[in-house]
Amino acid sequence: MRVKLGIDPTAPDIHLGFAVVLRKLRDFQELGHTAVLVVGDFTARIGDPSGRSKTRPPLTEEDVKQNMKSYEKQIFKILDKKNTEIRHNSKWLAKLTPSEIVKLTSRITMAKMMERDDFAKRFKDEQPIALHEFLYPVFQAYDSVAVEADIELGGTDQHWNHLLGRDMQRSFDQEPQVVMLMPILEGLDGVRKMSKSYGNYVGVTESPKEQFGKLMSIPDDLILRYFKLCLDYDEDSLATIKKKLKAGENPRDIKMDLAEKVVSLYHDKKTAEKAKKEFIKIFSKNKEPEDIEELKITRGEEIWIVELLEQAGFVKSRGEARRLIQNGALKIDGKKVTDFTLNISFDKDTVLRVGKLRFIKIKPK
Repeated sequence: MRVKLGIDPTAPDIHLGFAVVLRKLRDFQELGHTAVLVVGDFTARIGDPSGRSKTRPPLTEEDVKQNMKSYEKQIFKILDKKNTEIRHNSKWLAKLTPSEIVKLTSRITMAKMMERDDFAKRFKDEQPIALHEFLYPVFQAYDSVAVEADIELGGTDQHWNHLLGRDMQRSFDQEPQVVMLMPILEGLDGVRKMSKSYGNYVGVTESPKEQFGKLMSIPDDLILRYFKLCLDYDEDSLATIKKKLKAGENPRDIKMDLAEKVVSLYHDKKTAEKAKKEFIKIFSKNKEPEDIEELKITRGEEIWIVELLEQAGFVKSRGEARRLIQNGALKIDGKKVTDFTLNISFDKDTVLRVGKLRFIKIKPK
């Protein structure tokens, strides 16, 4: 069978939430079926409105190209490359003429479009729905026709989209695909789904230290769910963990086991053990990690603290740097700094710490 999975290159990282469905796709591969990975390089320029209360901004063609560069490397940490077809939907969608697009949309009624929960809610709340947003699910449904999908995998938030694919296939006299939906993994905030857009994710190619630290920050009530969805624990294994929690075992220790196993999955066991030791050293013993990146600056020359955080790569904007400093997230040689107007100079090696896990050593030259 041909098992389709669509992926939009909306950010350069694939996260653990998306890995849930990738791992299921790998299960199909192990049973001898073909994984058909549809990269939405065309539809990403429209923007998927699924689950959104307002119009999602589309990506530029350059955004898509940049984000796609590292995707294959990440995907093949999970999938079997030899049994995977990678198809870019721009190959068929970009070729459609205006006349063909009109014919394509004629296969779907407006009544069908308004069955979708988010569209119906936005219409009821008198929030704008741009016409191009209706095209996204139509094009996604046509992807199933183009690749002749027998099965389509996705998260439960894609339920309506994937069923529309069945309708589209019927209209082209194809056998309608079977839709298999996987649970949505909550992000690090414990509230919204794990998403690159929300910034609450753990990337599969992030450093072992970052992965470990992020996983230690999940709410305690998500421990069992992460063991189930990130590590495929069965019900008996989950029951054992549940008993430990009920008996009063420290959730922190169980999260350490979770984090170590996930890091082992995407890196290796030795690296995971090192990340665990580093975490214990930083948090339990309040010490600095062994390997700290270095930033060389001119000795004795003053620099604005906000600009320093920007140069160190800790922030994406100066506004973000100000917020971190005002919230007390910055320490210089162990002393908290909350004044974002500070100008500072260095004449010796100095360690900057932002939050719990990010360190950099300033080396004057």
